[in-house]
Amino acid sequence: MASGGGYGDPNQKIDYVFKVVLIGDSAVGKSQILARFARNEFSLDSKATIGVEFQTRTLVIEHKSVKAQIWDTAGQERYRAVTSAYYRGAVGAMLVYDISKRQTFDHIPRWLEELRGHADKNIVIILIGNKSDLENQRAVSTRMQKNLLKRKDYFSWRPQLWKLLMWRLPS
Repeated sequence: MASGGGYGDPNQKIDYVFKVVLIGDSAVGKSQILARFARNEFSLDSKATIGVEFQTRTLVIEHKSVKAQIWDTAGQERYRAVTSAYYRGAVGAMLVYDISKRQTFDHIPRWLEELRGHADKNIVIILIGNKSDLENQRAVSTRMQKNLLKRKDYFSWRPQLWKLLMWRLPS
């Protein structure tokens, strides 16, 4: 069980450090996910990420101190060469799309291909449909999400993770 925010003690002993990258098209909310996780902040005046930024947060999980390094990558095509180097060493990727913009969902295969080309083959990928506050503008149905998750050429899930993901998606 995770506890504490870990916003504080720089002298804390760290048992594990995990690098995770946030990827997806520009303006899907990657920086806001990072700000909420790392600093518990949200801003309506967010600006586009230039290149790559990262933040850390330390959590205590099963009596171990775990530092998560979350790398926020720019979604714009012009930064693609810069960000590809940052995939190296990542153990996880959060692939984010905007539920109100179908194009961001349609680009998921391209992001997965980029991961395959630059990241470790065992990287754990979490698919995030962001901006749930825009439900009335939804352009990506939950059926579309479920169908994508069922594609074995994109995702190969452990049964427990599959059950968790299906539980989290409304019908």
